[in-house]
This record gives sequence, structure tokens and C-alpha cells, in this order.
Amino acid sequence: MQTPGPFEYERATSVDGAIASLQRLGPDARIIAGGHSLLPMMKLRLANPEHLIDINDLTELAYIREDAGEILIGAMTRHVDLLGSELLARHFPVFRDAEEVIADPVVRNRGTIGGSLCQADAAEDLSAVCSAVKANVVIRGSDGERVVSMSEFHVGPFTTAVGDGEMLTEVRLPLRVGGDGVGSAHEKVERRAGDFAIAAASAALWLDGDTIADAGIGLSAVGPTTIEVTRAEELLRGQVPSEDLFVKAGEIAAEDCMPIPDGRGPADYKRHLAGVLTKRALRRAAARALHQEA
Repeated sequence: MQTPGPFEYERATSVDGAIASLQRLGPDARIIAGGHSLLPMMKLRLANPEHLIDINDLTELAYIREDAGEILIGAMTRHVDLLGSELLARHFPVFRDAEEVIADPVVRNRGTIGGSLCQADAAEDLSAVCSAVKANVVIRGSDGERVVSMSEFHVGPFTTAVGDGEMLTEVRLPLRVGGDGVGSAHEKVERRAGDFAIAAASAALWLDGDTIADAGIGLSAVGPTTIEVTRAEELLRGQVPSEDLFVKAGEIAAEDCMPIPDGRGPADYKRHLAGVLTKRALRRAAARALHQEA
């Protein structure tokens, strides 16, 4: 049985205390929340932190609320709460789509949005979701907070913009003022229920009249990091939603992803899936924006 290497453990009682411990202990310290991302890597010796700082008591970071034109999600918000949030389902149903196919109830009851994003696993669903809806994240350190877009947050495989002595505290989802509708959706193909994706696509559309004012597309499991399909987003802006348009966007997604062959399938198959799932997600997002699908 594989076991982690030796480490020291402490339980934080405040956000400031957790940040102070991170700064005191240096780069060999890691935050642990649900543990479903970090602990498996520690067992495989792919991650070997010398110190773990447990933030499970920081209930002040567990919330979903609307404030000043944004939906704010605390980093300690569990998957099960994202799944059950009526506020998120009303504005961004892509979260419910994704949460329904993430892992199993055990993981959803413990895993957190902050842990999922900070793991920066290219096959993880919520990173694609947050990329599609143009989320920003709040990173806090001893000198205060900074707000980083999702396009800047993931800087490489399993690497984020969170620096030593910092922690992710909040995810912010902008609510657009004006326009006639917003829709979002997540599509995923997996080997078995609850598995990491073979490929997955998240899409969001903001309509102004009968045209697409803005669009977001994020792909999981088809590159070294979550992929934002910016060329397809540019194609969609200013256009009237149509099946032909979504087919073209899917073709761009298939061209712009960077899958590698592995136990979940060959690269060509994953590339094909990226295109098909992008088209499906855009179709459902448009239907929701036009209030043709719940």
C-alpha cells in the first residue's frame, strides 16, 4: 500500500493565520481542504509537502452569494453546495451540469472549488466551467488581495498564479448588465460515471437581441492545462446563434486543443470529442439563453 512521505500538520483557525503559516513555513508548505486532489498525489509521491495546513475550520470561506453585480463563491464551498445552489442554477446552470458528473457523493461532500482550481489538473471540470463563464479569482497574501482572471490563473500543468505565502479565497462570477439572455452548459464524456473526463467542454453565451455579444469556451482533458478556445469565441461574437456557427466553433476547438494519447484514448479520438462536445455545449447554452431549455 502506497503512503505519503513524512509531513508536519497544523489546523488553521483563521485565513490570516493560514497565510502567516504559509509564509513562515515557505514553499514546502501546502494548504489542504477536502484533500481529494492533494492526498492521492502524496500517496504516489508526486507531491511531497513537508507541512500541511488544514483549512477545514475556515467556514467563513464557504458561501455562495450575490453582491454588487457578481456571484461570489468562497474557496471552501463544497461540490455538494455548488450542485444544490439555486442562485448558481439560475444564472450559470453550467455549474450544476458539471457537478452532476464530478466524481461521487463522497468526493462531492468533501471536495471544494478552491482545491479543484488550485490543483490545476487539466482533466478537472470546474476549471473549464470557470473559464467559460469568465470568472475571476481572489488571491490573498499578507500584503492584501489581488484579483486574477481565469486566463491568467493557470500558468502550467498543476501550476497556478498562487504564490508562496498566498491562498485562493474566492471565485467571482460577473453578472452582465443589459442584454437579453445568458446561457451556459457543460458536456462530458467519461469511461464510467464519476471518472475524470476523456474530454469535456463548457460553454457560455451572452446574447444582445438576436446576436451573441460574448462567448466563453473551456475544454478539459485535451491539453496540458485547461484550454480556452479564444479563436472560437472570436468567431461567435456578433453572430446569430445557429447550428452551422456552432459546428464551425467545434471545428476550431478540435484544431486548437492539444490532446495526448493515454489510457483514456488516442489523441485523434479526444480531438474529435472536443469538437463534438463544444458544439453540444454551445447548442444547449444558446437554448438556455433563449429560454428554450431549463
